[in-house]
Amino acid sequence: MSQALGKIGPIMLVGAGKMGVALARGWLDAGLPPGNLVIVHPRPGEALLQLAEDFGLTLSSQASGLTPNVLVVGVKPQVMDGVLESLAPVIAPHTLVVSIAAGIDLARLAGKAGTQRVVRTMPNTPVQVRKGITGVVPGPDVTAEDRISIDALFAASGMVVWLDEEAQLDALTAVSGSGPAYVFHMVEALAAAGKRQGLPDAVAEQLARGTIIGAAALMDAGNIAPSVLRENVTSPKGATAAGLAVLMGEPGLTDLMDRTVSATRKRTEELGRI
Repeated sequence: MSQALGKIGPIMLVGAGKMGVALARGWLDAGLPPGNLVIVHPRPGEALLQLAEDFGLTLSSQASGLTPNVLVVGVKPQVMDGVLESLAPVIAPHTLVVSIAAGIDLARLAGKAGTQRVVRTMPNTPVQVRKGITGVVPGPDVTAEDRISIDALFAASGMVVWLDEEAQLDALTAVSGSGPAYVFHMVEALAAAGKRQGLPDAVAEQLARGTIIGAAALMDAGNIAPSVLRENVTSPKGATAAGLAVLMGEPGLTDLMDRTVSATRKRTEELGRI
């Protein structure tokens, strides 16, 4: 149980889609008293209803009747302005406003929320299995105590990375925020390649999935650089070396990934201007 989590409440979570539900479950599993969490979502889905049942939570369709210490806003970037404006009655001077939306900068958050105690975060989907990573950049009035609260909230679902410059958060979003999708597509591509080499569909998919999971677990098991792990698999002039000659050639995976991350960052910046 996290003692820091037990001291934060009350917390209000506005917008409980997949990410919001995953974060809330992480907080509750880590020791946040259910009475310290209010979830506001107009149309609860199955996952949110299950969470409420598991922990005895009361769900609300609108924010009212409570001034939270921490307000976590998990709505789409396109509706963030309107939602923050509607939340004005529950935002007090002591309220820390935390956004998990892509692209909405600190100045815009502060302007719509009416406070400089704002924090931008970008968690990724592995928070659902406590293997997430969350990038954080604080607003000008965020205190040392606020940082402790943020660490406790997001460490419940994985690692927390604090950034020195806000511009870095868009880059982080393009790497870790969207990164799981790149990995999932790599599994699809590896399985498809296996099928083209004559493997049965189910076998190719099992091999691709298991290989990525195993490689990730091996990397997670020790503090060994990925380059060293790659070299450990590769015999000079062997089969793996032949494959890597394609991936590491020109143009290769490095160039493709650079273009992928650049395109993602560009779109993240565009979302902030909508």
